[in-house]
Amino acid sequence: MTETHTGTMSVAKVTISIDQSLLKRLDSLVRSHVFPNRSDVIQQALEEKIARIDSTRLARECAKLHPAEEQALTDEGIAVEVAQWPEY
Repeated sequence: MTETHTGTMSVAKVTISIDQSLLKRLDSLVRSHVFPNRSDVIQQALEEKIARIDSTRLARECAKLHPAEEQALTDEGIAVEVAQWPEY
């Protein structure tokens, strides 16, 4: 891996293996000016995939919660707070 700096962004050069048919599709995107070069296609695809993984991770963690237990904890916390509120 080789690191270089372009403008304010630090980039690292990596070597990857890619399926021949996928590479042809990638090159077609570059030839049709959808992307300026292979690196931009791959970088954007990785960014989008990682963002999707991050967003689904939150959903998976939320799915682990038990609504009744969460509500009980909330109610308990509110009950304690209400008892400490001054009377008006």
